Amino acid sequence: MAVVQVPAEYGYVVLVLVSYVFLNFWMAFQVGKARKKYKVFYPNLYAQESENKDAKLFNCVQRGHQNSLEVMPVFFTVLVLGGIRHPLIAAGLGAFYTVARFFYFTGYSTGNPENRLKLGVLGFPALMGLIICTASFGINLLR
Repeated sequence: MAVVQVPAEYGYVVLVLVSYVFLNFWMAFQVGKARKKYKVFYPNLYAQESENKDAKLFNCVQRGHQNSLEVMPVFFTVLVLGGIRHPLIAAGLGAFYTVARFFYFTGYSTGNPENRLKLGVLGFPALMGLIICTASFGINLLR
């Protein structure tokens, strides 16, 4: 059985994870503000264009956050696991991903979904790098 020791640098991985949690809270707050601004009330997840002239604007804010929630379990998993073997690389990639996610959300929130990719697309290479770190960790455990 392999014994895994967490290096001291793993603290950076934990701090990146915490920073993403704060980003997620901020995005949720932005959705709440958009609900009030565009008059989209619970339990509606999205606004209906037939009922609300600002539906697209609200839905873009909502989708920016929702998409971030959809990818969050994958991000957290590869950050936490990949960071055990490669803490500094994983923390750097995780920080880069977090910043890219901010730009993904703010771009999407403009009401033009294409704007999410201007800088937000840079999160995908960071996520792939984290997947490679995690694969490296798994391979190392098998040796």
